[in-house]
Amino acid sequence: MNTTYTASCHCGNVAIQVEGSIDSGLACNCSICARRASLLWFVPRTSVRLTTPDEAAGVYLFNKHVIKHRFCPKCGIHVFGEGTDPKGNAVAAVNLRCVADIDLAAIPVKNFDGKAV
Repeated sequence: MNTTYTASCHCGNVAIQVEGSIDSGLACNCSICARRASLLWFVPRTSVRLTTPDEAAGVYLFNKHVIKHRFCPKCGIHVFGEGTDPKGNAVAAVNLRCVADIDLAAIPVKNFDGKAV
């Protein structure tokens, strides 16, 4: 069953709505994910809608420049990322720690060895 969730940075400058069902979160140990301690929920990019202006969200690219890490330039919080899955489909990685009114402790977490990629 799909639900509409809201997520935002700390100051509210970057906010999104996400349609979907949270079945798990992904904890990655790559250089950026380990530093920002995000817990990611992958959804089709079409399931995410910015509710604040697109230009309010900063973009950070590194390594192969294939993932747009979207964050708030005012408070620094990473809200979501944009990229493509191995099949070429547009996806978003929503930071579950930014999603309002969910019980993070109830969401199963899968660990991903991003250091090895």
